[in-house]
Amino acid sequence: MQEQVAIKEARAELKFARISARKVKIVADLVRGKNVDEALAIMKFTPKASSPILEKLLKSAIANAENNHDMSHEKLYISEIYANQGPTLKRIRPAAKGSAVRIRKRTTHITIVLRERED
Repeated sequence: MQEQVAIKEARAELKFARISARKVKIVADLVRGKNVDEALAIMKFTPKASSPILEKLLKSAIANAENNHDMSHEKLYISEIYANQGPTLKRIRPAAKGSAVRIRKRTTHITIVLRERED
């Protein structure tokens, strides 16, 4: 009979962030699989709108890992990071000849999952 080994993981989620998922995925792809310190450095120096949002969320995930799951900071890496599309806020802007143009204000659900490296 095989024993099930529980993999320790810490996660942080941000729902309804007022930024499009497409913009978040650019930075998310840069840091996927990296150590947390390296990922924080990348986010700090990447001039994208989603960088400060993801940086704050990553710091939250690190705090969850250290305080709630007793994981060591040095071994942590980003095992999963994804941005799914949330609900879209629909607004209307007047346009030429009495018509109206729809404005789509997109939202995003972002999730970061951290695990410890086995060295």
